[in-house]
Amino acid sequence: MTTQPTDRQSFTVSAPVRLWEEGFARDPHGYYAALRAQGPVGWAELAPGVPAYVVTDRRAALDVLRDAETFSHDPRAWEATVPDDSPVLAMMRWRPNALFSDGGAHVRYRTTLIDVFDLVEPHDLRARVHRAVRLLVNRFGPRGEADLVTEFTRPLMALIFNNLFGLPDSQGDRLNEGLGKMMEGGAQSAEGEAEYTEYVLRLIAAKAKRRGDDLPSRLLDHPAGLTPEEVTWQVFLTLGAGYEPTANLLSNALSRILGNPAYYSTLTSGARPVTDAVLEVLHHETPLANYGIYYARRPVSFHGVWVRAAVPVVVSFGAVGLFAERKPADGGHPADASHLSWGAGPHACPVRQQTLLLVTEAIEQLTQWLPDLDPVVSRERLSWRPGPFHRSLTSLPVRFSPRSPDQPGELS
Repeated sequence: MTTQPTDRQSFTVSAPVRLWEEGFARDPHGYYAALRAQGPVGWAELAPGVPAYVVTDRRAALDVLRDAETFSHDPRAWEATVPDDSPVLAMMRWRPNALFSDGGAHVRYRTTLIDVFDLVEPHDLRARVHRAVRLLVNRFGPRGEADLVTEFTRPLMALIFNNLFGLPDSQGDRLNEGLGKMMEGGAQSAEGEAEYTEYVLRLIAAKAKRRGDDLPSRLLDHPAGLTPEEVTWQVFLTLGAGYEPTANLLSNALSRILGNPAYYSTLTSGARPVTDAVLEVLHHETPLANYGIYYARRPVSFHGVWVRAAVPVVVSFGAVGLFAERKPADGGHPADASHLSWGAGPHACPVRQQTLLLVTEAIEQLTQWLPDLDPVVSRERLSWRPGPFHRSLTSLPVRFSPRSPDQPGELS
C-alpha cells in the first residue's frame, strides 16, 4: 500500500553518495557508512546525474528481493530518463533475458538456463579447472613470480567459460577486454559493450549454423523454443555473469588467503576448507557489490523512504554483508550475519554450486602446484578497479619457488 511522502521521507536534504568516484574503489566501507547513516535506504549516484536508492539493511534488502509485486527488474522506464552516453547504461540496459525479465518471461528464460547448466557434470567442471590451472601454471611457473589477477584468475575463467560456450582458448583476451570495460562503467563502457555484443553475436551465428557440445547449442535446441535472438541475450547474460564475477571472487579469495599467513597455512595443510575463505569473501568483498538492481512499479513508501518509479533501487550486497557483521550500539546480538551475495527470491543465482566448485577447485589446484605463494604487496596496498557495481582487484603480485613446466595441456 502506498502513502504520500512526508518531509522525513524525502532525500532532498541529503547529498547523494557518489559511487562512481575513484575513492569508492579504495574505500567502499566509508561510502557504505555514509549511505547507512541515511537509514536502511540511502541516496546515491551510480554515475554523474544518475541517482539511485541504495539498500544497505538486510531486512529491507530481502523485502526488495522477494517482492515481485512491488519491484521489477525491467529497466525500460528508467532508460528513457538517461542519456544514450551514460557510462552505466551498458550494464543496466534492458535485454530480453532472465536478468531483465519478470513473470512468465523470467520463468521461461531461467528454466532454460538451469536445464542447460544442470547438464554440466561436477566431475567435468573439475576436469576443466584442472586442465586450465595446469596450462596457466606452466606459463608462469618457471619464473617464480606472477600477477595472479592478470596471469591466473582472469585468464583461467576465460579459458573455462570459453570452453563451456564452445569458443577456442585464443578468444580469452577479447572476452576479458570487452567485459572489463563494461563492468567499470566509465568512459569506455559503450566500447566494451559493443565489443562484447559482437563477441556473442558471432558465437550464436556460428552455433546456429553448426551445433556443438556446448551451452549455446543446448539453448538453441531447448524444448522452450528460444529464438536465436533470445539465445543471444541469454548467452550475453550467462557468459558475462559467469566470467567476470567468478574471476573476481577467485581473486578476492586468493588475496584474503595470502594476506593472512596463519590462515593460508591452515588451508594448505587441509585443516580448514577453502570454502571458508570463499564464504568470507562473499560476506566482506563480494564481487558484485551493487548489482541487485530493481525498480518500483509505482511510487511507494519503503522503509521510511518515498521511492519513486523509474529510479534504480540497488540492493547493495557489499553494504548488507558489512553491516550484518556489526554488533548493535545497544550491546545486543548482531542481526542475521548470513550474506546475500547469491540474491534471494525469484532472481536468486541459479548456479551458486557450480560457482563455488569452480573457485574452490581453482584455489586448491593452484596451491597444490605452488604451495609457497608469497604476496609481494601487502593487502592494504592492493589497488581496485573503479566502478559502482563490482569489487575487483587490478593486480595480485606473488613470488614462489620456480616450478619446471609439466606437459602443456589444452582444454578439450
